[in-house]
Amino acid sequence: MSRTSFDVIIRKFETRAELGPLEREALRSLPFRPVAFEPQAYISREGERLQNVHLLLSGFAYRQKSLVDGARQIIAVGILGDFLDLECALLEVADHNIQALTRCEAAAIPRAAIDSLIMAHPVLARTMWTETLVHGSVFREWIANVGRRDARSRLAHLLCEFARRLEVAGLSGEHAYELPMTQEQLADTLGLTPVHVNRVLKQLAREGLIEREKRFVRILDWEALRRIAGFNEVYLHLKAGTVGVRPGRVGTL
Repeated sequence: MSRTSFDVIIRKFETRAELGPLEREALRSLPFRPVAFEPQAYISREGERLQNVHLLLSGFAYRQKSLVDGARQIIAVGILGDFLDLECALLEVADHNIQALTRCEAAAIPRAAIDSLIMAHPVLARTMWTETLVHGSVFREWIANVGRRDARSRLAHLLCEFARRLEVAGLSGEHAYELPMTQEQLADTLGLTPVHVNRVLKQLAREGLIEREKRFVRILDWEALRRIAGFNEVYLHLKAGTVGVRPGRVGTL
């Protein structure tokens, strides 16, 4: 893992702010330790005092809350270029679990380094703030999805979201991608049973909306699936407003 690995976050941040040479160099100069996680390995556990923030460089990870009876609710999925636990730069104790969904690699960056970066580079501070606000926007949509949509619309919405996020990250073709979740994990995301998830997937396929081969999903009728889901991607903020900086200068708010 080299310094160029941080180009993934530079490209992502440049969709949210106009970065100058100093901001790009500051990101590339962050100290980090490369770490790899096998599927289901814990990246952080609820109640832990965290010393590092993790930037996902390959694979998928997920956030989840576990209940006293052992049940869990998956509350977010992280993809390439996501900070998995950016809030822990300021909140010392983890309030939920983060696990590897697939085998994944991450850069573990000391919290102190993130804090110094924020203090020295206002544009990067605002960009990271925007990043956490977008995560909050996605959380709100997921709450609405589980709380108010029926099973067919819930699953359709999740499939639409994955399609757009993976497309923007350069991880899929148009409306075709490998869904990194088992039916049990989809159930824990959508508040359904695995049997119900399987039934709805088959229903969407029978209706000619999707086709599946193992975990590979192709959306055959995007507009119809979007209508069923009530999917409006505004909550993803894929093109958030930019913060201007003068080239070669530290940006100001």
